[in-house]
Amino acid sequence: MERKRNASAITIMTNKAQSLDEQIELSIVMPCLNEERTVGACIAQAKTFLDSSKVNGEIIIADNGSTDRSIEIATTNGAVVVHVEEKGYGNALRGGFHAARGKYIIMADADESYDMLHLGGFIERLREGYDLVMGNRFKGGIKKGAMPWHHKYIGNPILSFIGKLFFKTPANDFHCGLRGFTKEAITKMNLQTTGMELASEIVIKASILEMNVCEIPTTLSPDGRDRPPHLRSFRDAWRHFRFLLLFSPRWLFLYPGLIMMLIGLLSTFLLLSSSRVHSLLYSSAAMIIGFQLVAFAMFTKAFVINEELMPEDPRLKWYFQHVTLEVGVTTGIFLLLIGMGGTFYAYKIWETSLFGPLDPANTMRIVIPSVTSLALGAQVVFSSFFLSVLGLKRR
Repeated sequence: MERKRNASAITIMTNKAQSLDEQIELSIVMPCLNEERTVGACIAQAKTFLDSSKVNGEIIIADNGSTDRSIEIATTNGAVVVHVEEKGYGNALRGGFHAARGKYIIMADADESYDMLHLGGFIERLREGYDLVMGNRFKGGIKKGAMPWHHKYIGNPILSFIGKLFFKTPANDFHCGLRGFTKEAITKMNLQTTGMELASEIVIKASILEMNVCEIPTTLSPDGRDRPPHLRSFRDAWRHFRFLLLFSPRWLFLYPGLIMMLIGLLSTFLLLSSSRVHSLLYSSAAMIIGFQLVAFAMFTKAFVINEELMPEDPRLKWYFQHVTLEVGVTTGIFLLLIGMGGTFYAYKIWETSLFGPLDPANTMRIVIPSVTSLALGAQVVFSSFFLSVLGLKRR
């Protein structure tokens, strides 16, 4: 639905030469929001590259609501202007990708920060069969003043490291604004994000879809703007990090949950024979919280697949086929029965003492595991129902 709304909000201005039905090999897409100082130079560089390399291509300026002379300059210089109404870096790029007619697409910023005269490495790798060719600014060089120190030494390296850890991608610079890909690959990715996190979504989905990815050195230069950049360091860094976590429920929920459940279970067995009932409370809490995190991992995975943020996962498909609602409810009822049995046993102990004072060191070693079993049983039952609801769309 989102893609349909975006597509309906895009209008394209072309000149007569560009309206001819010709085979376009390369589309160079640049998002634009008030870039009148630099957009003309970027288009000129891109045209020089196309002419010198004898590549049949087009230059697309995805305008995101410019109020200066950017559109006029782009049109005068022979670029295709795509108007994207929905605000956001991601929306602008998606609009440009949608309008691109080329077999290959190279995206770049319209601020003169990237060298548009030397794009040959990208087109060569794409012709070799790579689905995504990433630029790497750390290998190609970052000129003085081109990147704030906290982006260069903290933000980009940390976020790229997390991305590589989560998704096992060969890309070492997740946020390089210069990259190339095939039209088929970007269509298959079914991009959904609207802001700066689109840069991460492209790399993540290429990894999830097991596409052929490589990177080449790219030089970053100071931009030619006379205003602050649209990027907001902490806001956009958080959006990227949040997106990485959303796409990796294993690291956000599953692994921490399994560790907590294991620690809680082992601690409970060790503490059952001791008098440290207060510690037993914490180990039981760890099991309950751990199970909830594991359940959240399943919920998140099912949700993002339903919303087409991620492709279908064969493991989740296998889960829905074999671990049915009935299996989950039966397991939950079994835990509930164990909890009720322990509770009844504790009650009988209390009854034998004529409902008088009890020794907590003895009775709590029965009560705490019983209550834990009751809580886990209830969670399993209702989590199974909720996961079944999430799976209705898939079935």
